[in-house]
Amino acid sequence: MSAAAMVVALATEGAFGWPDRLFRTIGHPVSWIGRLINHMDQRFNLPEDSPAQKRSWGRITLAIVLATAILPTALIAAILPDGLIGVLLTGLFAAPLVASRSMYSHVTDVAAPLKAGDLAAARIAVARIVGRNPDALDTEGIARASIESLAENTSDGIVAPVFWGVLFGLPGIAAYKAINTADSMIAHKTERHIDFGRSAASLDDIANWVPARLTALLFSVVQPNPVRALTVTFRDATTHRSPNAGWPEAAMAGALDVCLSGPRLYPEGPSDDPFLNEDAPDPTPADIDRALHLYLRAVGLLAALLIVIAIL
Repeated sequence: MSAAAMVVALATEGAFGWPDRLFRTIGHPVSWIGRLINHMDQRFNLPEDSPAQKRSWGRITLAIVLATAILPTALIAAILPDGLIGVLLTGLFAAPLVASRSMYSHVTDVAAPLKAGDLAAARIAVARIVGRNPDALDTEGIARASIESLAENTSDGIVAPVFWGVLFGLPGIAAYKAINTADSMIAHKTERHIDFGRSAASLDDIANWVPARLTALLFSVVQPNPVRALTVTFRDATTHRSPNAGWPEAAMAGALDVCLSGPRLYPEGPSDDPFLNEDAPDPTPADIDRALHLYLRAVGLLAALLIVIAIL
């Protein structure tokens, strides 16, 4: 039942997304979670507190955010009918928490101006999906950043929510989005958040462990040379600074035979990360299109696997 509902969620979000008019009117479920996290951050993450106090308040914040996400969705799940109607309604409620269309659109928005040679517009577009300093990115850097974001967010935005939705239904997918949103907002290695966001970072690492590796497998098997992609993945994934992001990024690098990751500049300072698939050429604007095609095939395979699970 949950697997079938996740197919409905993928199809609904892929077809319709979250309309701009609706976003302007009521926001988005993730933005609702984000507002709560921001309020808790401003209210309880106080500069005068000790590191231990900040860690305690961070754990309390994470618990409140999780409860706020899980309790309403558990109530909704409890009152939904069984059978086909219940599957359809669960999928519709879950659809905003799966980013299949929005991720594709964001990366396309980078590719179009970059292919046209409009570096300024491409930098503006890529700044919406990556945290690094866009002014420091040339054409290859923008292509690399957008492909890396597509790879990582295929895991965070699609595979992981679907994975937890299959396991635990609507509360599972809502809980995952709460964890992932908290990680993106307060789990920075800055003086303000290094302690307050530690629990969010740790829980996000746990929640993404299986999905990240599943995403790498999906990327590897939907292109002509899975052996090369898997070889790069198992060789390079663990060199990444993230315990999870390196898996889909290394698989994408191997699948496209391009070099990804490497040193980059963030607002808080430089990060001297190793390259993934270092001996391969730098990505070009055309490689963004190749990455998007790979992404569509991977999501299609994920949907097919969900259908098989639902039938079995």
